[in-house]
Parts: sequence; structure tokens; C-alpha cells
Amino acid sequence: MPESRFPRWVYGRGSEPDARFSLANERTFLAWVRTALALIAGGVALEALSLPIHPGLRLAAALVLLGLGLVVPLLGWFNWGLVERAMRDQRPLPASLVGLPVAVGVTVVAVLLVLGVLLR
Repeated sequence: MPESRFPRWVYGRGSEPDARFSLANERTFLAWVRTALALIAGGVALEALSLPIHPGLRLAAALVLLGLGLVVPLLGWFNWGLVERAMRDQRPLPASLVGLPVAVGVTVVAVLLVLGVLLR
């Protein structure tokens, strides 16, 4: 029964889409989870390895990576639901909510690290 599936805001409407598209949507969500794990690992590594980078900028970069690692799975899950719901309602797919924050965050980290190397 669709009414008993979680989350109800996704499955409680429309008709069942082709399973291949739903599974592709799920794989995209899981790719964002893997990306979040890599962001978290990068943030931990920056501090754990004590690289020769300006300490304040290194910490800032690590915190940005950890923050992204926290936010990306949540945005990925919400985006998964919006895409699944659009498929169920036979509407055009929405734009990704995750790409821009990741691109901006990684760019900020790169700038912090470049400055950290130059100012050490």
C-alpha cells in the first residue's frame, strides 16, 4: 500500500513510476551520501594530519568540509523526495538542491587552503 510507505509526502500521491527511474534516483541519493563521507573524511584529515598550513585557515577549511558533510545527505534526501514525487506526478524533474552548495563549499575550502599555504 502506498499510504504505508515512508515518506508519505512522497509516496502518498501520484502513480508508481518506472522502477528503473526510481532506482536511478536512489543511486543519485547514495552518491551524495558517499560525497558527504568524503567531505567528512577530508575535514577530519585536515586537522588530524597537522599539515603545514596556517592553523586558523586549516581549521576553517576543515569546519567547512565537516559542515558540508553534515548538510549534503540531508539536502540529497530532500532532493531525492522531490524528484521521486515529480516522477509520481508526471511533472518535470526539479533542479538539484545539492550541487551548488557543494560547489561553493569546495571552492571556499580551496581558497582557504591556498591562503593557508601562502600565509604559513
